[in-house]
Amino acid sequence: MVLLLAVVCGVAVGNVYFPQAVSPLVAEGLHVSADTATLVVTATQFGYAGGIFLLVPLGDRVPYRPLIAALLSLAGLGLLGAGLAPGLVPLVAASVLVGVTTVIAPIVAPMAAGLVPDDRRGAVTGTLLSGSIGGMLLSRAFGGSLGEWLGWRAPYLLSAALALLIALVLARALPKSTAPSRQSYPKLLGESLRLLRTEPQLRRSGFYQAMLFGAFSALWTGVALLMTGPAYGLGASAVGLLALVNAGTMISTPLAGRQVDRRGPDAVNLAATLAVLAAAAVLLFGGAGGVVGLVALAVGSLLLDVAMQSGMIANQVRIFALSDEARSRLNTAYMTCGYLGGSIGSWLGAHAYDTFGWPGVCGLVTLLASLALTRHLLHVRSAHPPGDGRAP
Repeated sequence: MVLLLAVVCGVAVGNVYFPQAVSPLVAEGLHVSADTATLVVTATQFGYAGGIFLLVPLGDRVPYRPLIAALLSLAGLGLLGAGLAPGLVPLVAASVLVGVTTVIAPIVAPMAAGLVPDDRRGAVTGTLLSGSIGGMLLSRAFGGSLGEWLGWRAPYLLSAALALLIALVLARALPKSTAPSRQSYPKLLGESLRLLRTEPQLRRSGFYQAMLFGAFSALWTGVALLMTGPAYGLGASAVGLLALVNAGTMISTPLAGRQVDRRGPDAVNLAATLAVLAAAAVLLFGGAGGVVGLVALAVGSLLLDVAMQSGMIANQVRIFALSDEARSRLNTAYMTCGYLGGSIGSWLGAHAYDTFGWPGVCGLVTLLASLALTRHLLHVRSAHPPGDGRAP
């Protein structure tokens, strides 16, 4: 069941990420600037953040099987609308609908956490995240290559067919379940906000993820502009192939989950933040172009991907330990913070590249990781003040 759910996560998450690879093709096809076309990416991610807040709490109120099948069906219809959009404004509107309804992974994660003992949650979360990462990587490669071959509409239309097909399969394959909460929908939404206000561990985890996912999104928005620009002069398929190089992340996340189970979330969060800072330094050489630049982009993006995903496992293990009855609501608050950070990161990444070029994108990644590191050091200092006799 965990493997099946990992595949479902990958299919759903891919709908959020393949637009990053095809945005240059959208610009060409709809006769808008490359910077303007990135609104499609931002709209999808803002929609995803909205869907997390509005729909993921239903995982505590509605049985999983009908909820997941219905959301995938709506996502498929949104993708169909995007593939048939006559202009940028309808495409952006359809992208928001896709983002709102493809929030399957944040619903699956709390469900899976309730199926295993506490000491295996890190490993299971890592397995599900591997599926999501596979969706990210393959969707970028698939979107870029298919878009160059058949036009930017083709990835949307094929993704729509895949989402609708899987929705039919899941309507029969997922096990029946009962919802742990009988609260009304408005109370469920209010509970997520209340938890964010009253749980400092949840706020801290949300801030970490907002900063690192913002760095991740800024990188991939900037990479698409860099590789299709004059420094490399490559096509959208090259962006997808670069993402595919990062398949090593799928192997590393289960290992990171085991480290969380052994060493605790804080140790993994610290290592992840330092790794993003190191990745920013390596990525700076990507602006040089040529073979050296491509190697720097491959190594730096892989390091950043591994770090961001490892930090996400640590954060989710931390918040799922706060309550057995409110995991979906906890995950709602946490993931909303993360994807708001990612949406803003995409927007800032496009503007940083437009204003300062590739060094501006690397500087933005450094800034966001530095804010996460500062927050972590403040937590360590408050938890272990000087003179308390304990090592930090």
